[in-house]
Amino acid sequence: MKEIFSNPDFKLGVLGGGQLGKMMLAETRRYDIYTRVMDPAADAPARLAANEFVQGSLTDYDTVMKFAQGLDVLTIEIENVNVDALEDLEKSGLKVFPQPSALRIIQNKATQKSFYGENGLPTSKFFTFNNKAELLEGLKEGNWEPPFVWKAATGGYDGFGVNIVRTADQIDELPDQPGLVEAFVPFEKELAVIVARNEHGDVVTYPVVEMEFHPTANQVEYVLCPATVDADIEEKARNLAVQAIEAYGLVGLLAVEMFQTKDGEVYINEVAPRTHNSGHLTIESNFTSQFEQHVRSVTGMPLGSTQLRLPAVMANLVGEDGHSGNVQYDGYQNLLSMPGVYIHLYGKSTTRPFRKMGHVTVTHTDRSEARAAAERAKDSIRVISRS
Repeated sequence: MKEIFSNPDFKLGVLGGGQLGKMMLAETRRYDIYTRVMDPAADAPARLAANEFVQGSLTDYDTVMKFAQGLDVLTIEIENVNVDALEDLEKSGLKVFPQPSALRIIQNKATQKSFYGENGLPTSKFFTFNNKAELLEGLKEGNWEPPFVWKAATGGYDGFGVNIVRTADQIDELPDQPGLVEAFVPFEKELAVIVARNEHGDVVTYPVVEMEFHPTANQVEYVLCPATVDADIEEKARNLAVQAIEAYGLVGLLAVEMFQTKDGEVYINEVAPRTHNSGHLTIESNFTSQFEQHVRSVTGMPLGSTQLRLPAVMANLVGEDGHSGNVQYDGYQNLLSMPGVYIHLYGKSTTRPFRKMGHVTVTHTDRSEARAAAERAKDSIRVISRS
């Protein structure tokens, strides 16, 4: 591969210019790696850090093919991209990471879930369907009773496209579309592991984190590291993440969300083939952030140390309910005087209820102290629309 540092002839392409791209490009700027980014939005957060920014559709075949001309490596910061184009680009000799073969499976939650069963990776009981009639037939044949989880096969994100069905009446309200039904796992904790793999097959895992979800939005509210789990659970979770990325044969980053059951088992819930919300705290808490690790893995660099420097807790900053329009941040002055508190605003010009607009990470030698400070920080800032 060409020399990648300070070489305008080496070009790294990124499909997607949201907050994940913005934080990734902080690392490419530090390494002086030339980047070309495409996003449908003219005001995409990553546009300012890119050497080249292209406004265009990530799902249009011809647009993606044109964007990739002259690149040395193409990667993503969002799964909703045209995989047909990525497959043809890979066939032409372009390095595409994560590989389209893995991305095609992961894009569809039904095929993703089936992949785990086919590869012996522990996951909850499930069945897939193409429409409402098949859903109802599957529930009948399997003697399924609430509670269970309904997921859309495609299009879901940040808690959207997921319904926890608690009563029989809610079944009638489910939409007529492809998806899957999963058994409701009586979990002890929701965990996640970020795992990275490069072209040489080298693999590293980050420490296990715990995720706390918003009670109504079905969206991660806090991420805590290290997870308060026994050493055997830590080992199971990290090993499962390695098994998953190797089963996919994926080069890049894989975020693996898991359930820890009350009897000490660990199941895969779902994965994301990119940097992930559960890894944002690595910017401050680990020797190598997930964003630097992603760049290292897709460009063939040695993988960096994932060692934890300090315990950390991240709190998502989302748009307040009842507020839509041009964004305004209230109360942030209080955060600036709090030690160990780091504010990350994503550069999105408009807010809406529960839209991810930023995050706050708190580091502390004591994780419980970090958790308390993160809650204070989250309560100190409001993401609202301008009047």
